[in-house]
Amino acid sequence: MRSVTKSITGLLYGIALAEGLVPPPDAPLHAHLPDQAAHFEADPRKRAITVRHVLTMTMGLEWDESGTIEQGRMDEIAMERAADRIGFVLSRPVAEPPGTRWRYSGGATAILAELIRRGTGKHVGAYAEEKLFAPLGIVNWGWSGRTAEEPAAASGLAMTARDLGRIGLMIAADGMWEGRRIVPSDWLAESFSRHVEIGELAYGYQWYMPNMEDPPWVAGFGNGGQRFSVNRGRGLVFVAYAGLYWNPEAWRLPLTVSMDFLGPALEAAEGR
Repeated sequence: MRSVTKSITGLLYGIALAEGLVPPPDAPLHAHLPDQAAHFEADPRKRAITVRHVLTMTMGLEWDESGTIEQGRMDEIAMERAADRIGFVLSRPVAEPPGTRWRYSGGATAILAELIRRGTGKHVGAYAEEKLFAPLGIVNWGWSGRTAEEPAAASGLAMTARDLGRIGLMIAADGMWEGRRIVPSDWLAESFSRHVEIGELAYGYQWYMPNMEDPPWVAGFGNGGQRFSVNRGRGLVFVAYAGLYWNPEAWRLPLTVSMDFLGPALEAAEGR
């Protein structure tokens, strides 16, 4: 699923927040990572970072995932190779005040997973199994990372397209599954709100959406052409898996499928 994983991590944060186990969006990040105090003391501007900035990838820290690690432009892989993931993220220089600019950052998602681990006592994969996957009947999944106890929260999740579709149907039902509340409704509303504009798209809490009033869909995008999109108004879930990894044209594949096949099929079904 690659970076569709980020959107699932965002859901898990909301579940943990409802249980009172992780800090709310307005909480200052430094207060909940006391062992990383040196980074906040080295540059006091970092003390302005809140959990909301982490959720929306607007921390204001330099971060680049545009190339390969050999080219020096793949901070996510450098983070995964670092002895201290969170320390690596927080060691990045300040580029602008928090909340000013969206910077695509697997490091932000890693911080969310670390807050989940500290609050729940479980790594993100174990917490997902208990609170999300098992309730939805999802058993065929894996979450890779550098060790079994250190899943890659930004990119390591794998499951079948049909099982990811179950998560989508739960989202379309406003967080309910078979009469059971899985994700808080208010968290979904906040996650799918336009917190920051990024051109034609906007970004919420680890989710993309069109940059317009009342966006018709929300989505997670992944390297290689992975796409997980939910149209809650229609109760429609669209999942596309592909293998065009590191191909700059990979984004065209799910777009072509949705525009050339899904769109016309919906129009035909609705008698247009």
